[in-house]
Formats: sequence, C-alpha cells, structure tokens
Amino acid sequence: RAAPEKLLLHETEDSVDVALYLDRTLVERLRRDDPSERLHAGNLPDFLTALEGISHFLYLTWSVRHERAVSLLELELQAEIDKFILAALLLARDRDGRVPATLHPMLFEAPVFDPALSDELRQRYRAANDYARRYCGWLQRRYMAGGRKSGMMSELRRFYRLGYHGKLARIRHETRH
Repeated sequence: RAAPEKLLLHETEDSVDVALYLDRTLVERLRRDDPSERLHAGNLPDFLTALEGISHFLYLTWSVRHERAVSLLELELQAEIDKFILAALLLARDRDGRVPATLHPMLFEAPVFDPALSDELRQRYRAANDYARRYCGWLQRRYMAGGRKSGMMSELRRFYRLGYHGKLARIRHETRH
C-alpha cells in the first residue's frame, strides 16, 4: 500500500539487506520546516512519520548485527517509545526543560489507525501503543516530571537491549500499579 515511509527488507541465507524509503515530499517538508530546529504542531506529524521509519531501520539493523530475532510487535513498540522520547526532548528544549503535558495523551490516548489495516495489523499496533503508553507514562513520571532526567538515558539503553519478553516484563514490572 502507498505510504510515506516504508522499511524494505530482503533476507537471504547469509545476509539481510535493509532500506528505508521516505517519500520525497515528506523529506522536503521536513527540510523546509526542520523539527531539529523547532518542533511544533505543523511539523510534528511528518517528524513522527519519518522517525518511525528511522526507528524501525535502526532497531532492525541493531538486532541483525547482534544476531537477535525481532518481532514486528517489538519493532512497533520501540518506534512508539522512540517517537515519544525524541519529541519530548525536542519540545522540552524550547520550554525550559519541561515536556508538554499534552504530548503523552496526544500520542497514546486516542491512536488513529488506517482503516485499511487488517485485524492482525490493527491488533499489533494497538498492543504496541498500549505497552508504549504505559512505559512512556512511567518514564515521564519517574524522570521527566520532576526534571530528573539523569538516569533516563541509562534506562532507555537497558530497555533497548532487552529482548521482546524482557521488554514486556520490564513494562509490566514498572507499571504494575
């Protein structure tokens, strides 16, 4: 199906080729209104679209390099977390270090899924959204709310390196109440 970003994968017996396609008009819009200079409502959707593809690309190549299997749900979960963290950090930069209270609900409370998605894909996206919502909420309460960002990057690195079951266990453990 047509999409502004696609991760392309070709696996053979002894290699994996990975490419990320980003639509030219998406890239041009981001070039004209660079989110690394200022992230705002006008460029946020394009930023999140591109970041999702970049997250998939990086996580998949990291997993291949470490000879780890990766599930599609794990790819989606990591992308949702990456989108929240990067958007939070960029938005906080222009707000005296404060993450807008509206970011978490905007990304996680009312996700909109393409109606053309199969039930299987929709369920995967819902599960990824729910797990990411819980984990990012915990990160926001623990590290971002009080301005205690020290330790957050270490937590994110540890989480990134966990396998699928480890990630879900970490989320369940930290968000059990």
